[in-house]
Amino acid sequence: MATTVKEPHVVIVGGGFGGLNAAKAFRDAPVRVTLVDRTNHHLFQPLLYQVATASLSPADIAVPIRSVLSRQRNVRVLLGEVKRVDLAGRRITVDDDTLEYDHLILAVGATNNYFGHEEWARFAPALKNLDEALTIRERMLLAFEAAEREQDPVARRRLLTFVVIGGGATGVEMAGAFAELARYILARDFRSLDPSLSRVLLVEIGARILQAFPERLSVSAEEQLASLGVEVIKGRRFRSIDDQGVEFDDGERLHAATVIWAAGVRGTPLASSLGVELDRIGRVKVEPDCSIPGHPNAFAIGDMAMLRDKNGVDVPGLSPAAIQEGRFVARCILGDLEGRPRGQFAYRDKGTMATIGRSRAIAKVGRLQLSGTLAWLAWLGVHVLFLIGFKNRFAVMFAWMWQYVTFKRGARLITGHTTVSALPAAAPAVAPPAPRPSARTAVADAVSGGA
Repeated sequence: MATTVKEPHVVIVGGGFGGLNAAKAFRDAPVRVTLVDRTNHHLFQPLLYQVATASLSPADIAVPIRSVLSRQRNVRVLLGEVKRVDLAGRRITVDDDTLEYDHLILAVGATNNYFGHEEWARFAPALKNLDEALTIRERMLLAFEAAEREQDPVARRRLLTFVVIGGGATGVEMAGAFAELARYILARDFRSLDPSLSRVLLVEIGARILQAFPERLSVSAEEQLASLGVEVIKGRRFRSIDDQGVEFDDGERLHAATVIWAAGVRGTPLASSLGVELDRIGRVKVEPDCSIPGHPNAFAIGDMAMLRDKNGVDVPGLSPAAIQEGRFVARCILGDLEGRPRGQFAYRDKGTMATIGRSRAIAKVGRLQLSGTLAWLAWLGVHVLFLIGFKNRFAVMFAWMWQYVTFKRGARLITGHTTVSALPAAAPAVAPPAPRPSARTAVADAVSGGA
């Protein structure tokens, strides 16, 4: 009697850029694939800040994972959270169930890094998922609603002050979007507000913003932020964040009802539970073929992995890198099944971009450096191209065209049951606003110490 050979089982944890592209690479392959994610949707994170600032709706940048993989008959999708990974036993625990695997791909991303001050998360939400984006949007819109009713000019000033901590791409994009929203859009809808009272500050711990870009582009980005009215504070130390705003080491306070955290990420608890070597921010140190040391059948990719490719390049935590890693690992697994050598991962840098606002952006593609309108148009094209699904591409393109022509944003909805009373009240005795700090004065010792 013939013996039925069971197809190898590949388990993928995480439906982000890396995990989803790995699953799609197994189309028509002689394997069984199970993709596990604790949400039912793939999220286009590069545009998450536009949900937070009311440019786009959540459905514009998210698509159900089952829908993406519905025609791929060898893929099963499970909604659940992975509680434990047993690398030696080749099994994972999903909620209360156990899954055995022949090959494992971990692509669970990263989590927010408050550098030992987790209490700051209550006052300064970060931006990693749709829930956080909607929380930020709600706080921002409630601040304007409260300011419309506020009679005290000092309290109103605090309500209309927005502080973004972290001068990377997310922080810069958030600050620019906040400034545009306050100056050009919401000011038209409120009768008692002077748009000049709105104040957006970007706080960066280093000597310049966007340190991953060449200095010339960093300077250009700062100038473009300034043209929107964003104040950039660099190199200053702060000691705390609370319901009144941010306090610097010298005692000066930035009184703000809305503070946003964009200062860094770290590895997830799942990564730290694997019992393997991690880097200083908790990412798994993987081999050049993306495998976990000592476990050649298990891989870690995307933001949860620290990978130095065969050319000696430290692979950045960007979506194009995660996509390339996902496809590479799928090829490695299929090569194992066919007896072919794996090779080593080589990152293909397709450029980096950051948008600042309407017709404002910077971009570096190879040796080409762009800023202003050309960079902005390139950013638009690339982000539409990488969106999954025709419907999402069409919706985002239409929303951007509408906003460009009308200076209006249609996602300005407060959907929770909270009211303006949910905002933290101003302190009983609020001092007059301190002089604005110099952009070149000495942000957060706590952050710089943990980075």
